[in-house]
Order: sequence, then structure tokens, then C-alpha cells
Amino acid sequence: MSLNAATAARFAGIALGHVVREFPHKLDHVWTDAGHGQRPRDLHPAFFGSFDWHSCVHGWWLLLTLRARFPELAARIDQVAAATFTPAKIAAELAYLDRPLSGGFERPYGWAWLLALHGVDSPWTAALAPLVRAFAARFAAYLPRATYPVRTGSHANTAFAAVLAHDWAVVHDPALAAQVAARVTGWYGSDRGAQAWEPDGDAFLSPTLVAALAMSRILADADFRDWFAAYLPDVARHGPASLFTPAIPSDRSDGKIAHLDGLNFSRAWCWRSLAAKLSSSHPVFAVAQRAAEAHIAASLDHVAGDYAGEHWLATFATLALTA
Repeated sequence: MSLNAATAARFAGIALGHVVREFPHKLDHVWTDAGHGQRPRDLHPAFFGSFDWHSCVHGWWLLLTLRARFPELAARIDQVAAATFTPAKIAAELAYLDRPLSGGFERPYGWAWLLALHGVDSPWTAALAPLVRAFAARFAAYLPRATYPVRTGSHANTAFAAVLAHDWAVVHDPALAAQVAARVTGWYGSDRGAQAWEPDGDAFLSPTLVAALAMSRILADADFRDWFAAYLPDVARHGPASLFTPAIPSDRSDGKIAHLDGLNFSRAWCWRSLAAKLSSSHPVFAVAQRAAEAHIAASLDHVAGDYAGEHWLATFATLALTA
């Protein structure tokens, strides 16, 4: 399964419908006095849509990624993007970071997606630069204090943020890339015999696979193969079985349970990316590719239908389909 023009057009239509939809909205916001009770559009004039700030950011990553791959979509996307990424709106987003108690705002998930958004080549790369520099600085200040990784299956996961941050930093900030690589090695380098006790009930990430993906980004091929063999020694025999079993959401109108469709897509993204790192001659290659296909098939028909998933799932489907 791969991303074709028809699916790209469908995903673009979905994202264009939610990146400018202000309500419903879930804020990551700390009030310090009664004057801080502004509406989402006032607090975040560029990223007020898509139910929450980080989903709006990666909704735009999706749109600009589709634009780059399918130029026929550019006209529809450019009109909305030109009204979004103005100097004044980006300056307001930047100013928000100076508010009292904003240090933990969207850490680390939103930080990582903002870097990823900037990493997509587009006419708005320069406009985003001041904001992305601020988030890169937050990463650089945070990493030395992050003694332990967060291994949850949702937003706080450290490995997922490290993957996106490292991908951006390799091109734009080599010092940060080296910093991320050092932390990833310290967090996961000694992991062995992963048990894969997953998924949890609101996971959209596989802690097991995304940690492996982070290690794959920073290790040379041969070193990664050695690490991976010790980390998941039974994977060629489909063990642990949980990593090969697509999740089945029981209620896609429940925002947390709907995360499980995202888990299927993010596992597929990891499996495909890991297969590429291991190479086609590796005994895990075909196993990983089949697992990816099964996970995509389980959720691809459910990208839209209820806003609980519709405001974000196409992003993760695109990660899987383009890996």
C-alpha cells in the first residue's frame, strides 16, 4: 500500500477542513490570572484548528507534505497557507512562548511536530523559521534534564519526539542532532529483550517499535542490526505477538479509544522504516513488511467519519503510506 493521488486528494480535503476549524478545541494552557481567558484563535492565530495545537501543526505538515508530492493540490493548499503563515501570526505564536508557565507547552510532541513542519520544503519555510528556532532551543535546554525516557504510547513519548527532532536537526542544526543522538543512546542503547506489553488503552504509538526507530536513526547499519537482534530477538518468529496484532478500536467516537487506529498507522510506519534500515536480505525484512500491510489495512478505511479521529489520523496514515 502506498500514497496515490486519489488518497492524497482525500487526505488534503480532510485536513483543509480541520486546520481552520476552531471548535471543539482542547487547550494546553495555564491561566495565571483572569485576563488569560482568550479563545483559541486569539491565543494561537496560526494553529487554532484541528481540536488542539499539535494536531493543527501536524495537519499542516500533512498538507505541505501532500503539496510537495502532488503539485496539483498546491492551489487549494496555498490559499489557506498564505493566510495562515503570515509574519504577524507567527510572531503571536512566538510571543505565546514567553507567557508565564509556558515552559511545558506541548513538550515534547508539539515541539517535534513543529520542527517536522519546518522540515518540509515550502514557500513558508522562512516564515516558520523564528518559531522553529525557539522550539529547537527548548529541545536543547530540555534534553540534558531528561534523565529518563517516557515510554508511554501517547504524546509524552520521548522516542517519537527524538525521531522527528533528529530528522530535522540533521539538516538544520547539527549540534542538536548530536545532542538528540547522545540522549537516545543513553535512553535505549542498553535495552534488551523487549517484552512489548502493549497497547495501552489510549496508545497511538508503539513504545517498543518507536524506540527501535529512534535507535535506527542514529546507529550505523551494522551497529543497528546488532542492537536490534538483542532488542527483539524473536521478531523473525513473530514475537512478541502483540507487535504483529493490529489494534481494534471498540468506539471510534471516543477520542482516546480512537487513538488505536493511529497506533496501527504508527506501527506500520515503524515496521516499514525498520525494514528499510535492515535491508531486503535481512530475515526480518519480509516479516516487517507484512506486519506493516496488516496494520494499514486495519485502519485505512477509518481515517474519517468521526472528528475524534478525523482531526489527526490522516497524518499518521501518511507517515505509514510514505515510509
